[in-house]
Amino acid sequence: MSNEDQAALSLDEKQTLLRLAREALECAARGRRLPPVDQTALTPVLATTGASFVTLTKGGELRGCIGALEPSMPLFEDVRQHAIAAALQDFRFPPVHDNELADICVEVSRLTPPLPLEYSGPEDLLARLRPGLDGVILSDGKWRRATFLPQVWEKLPDPVDFLNHLCEKMGLPFNSWRVQHFEVKVYQVEEFHE
Repeated sequence: MSNEDQAALSLDEKQTLLRLAREALECAARGRRLPPVDQTALTPVLATTGASFVTLTKGGELRGCIGALEPSMPLFEDVRQHAIAAALQDFRFPPVHDNELADICVEVSRLTPPLPLEYSGPEDLLARLRPGLDGVILSDGKWRRATFLPQVWEKLPDPVDFLNHLCEKMGLPFNSWRVQHFEVKVYQVEEFHE
């Protein structure tokens, strides 16, 4: 299956995921348990294994972002768990507090399965990237791995800058992608927000 074959979510499915993410965010910030979900009311797509990222913004600035690159649980639960993690476990930010909830916007990105991107060298890698469309995963094949969602292209539209910052996110020098051959995978997202 190619990434373009994944069926799009309906408006109702998107609204359901946003509602579940918001509920999980509020429970996390208030120290409450997540209520159970009536799975019989969910569509098959929401109950099927899926991967997502949940991004929290406050005043247009990033406030937390956590997700999974590979599906491991039903999509609805993946979104709930990542909403909690974005609120409480993103090491770049302090935990979200109850008094911030009204100012936080929730964004959900449903990922397609990552596919390998074969390339022969740095210039070929630049030519094969699709700015604005592809999320990119760089891996050294050992323990270092980092990703940028396709939305990051809005802030880093130049592929060189994009790859430089992705290397930095991995804890490596900016131009590492020019001197080291990384394992590269790409994916697309279906992004929607409150």
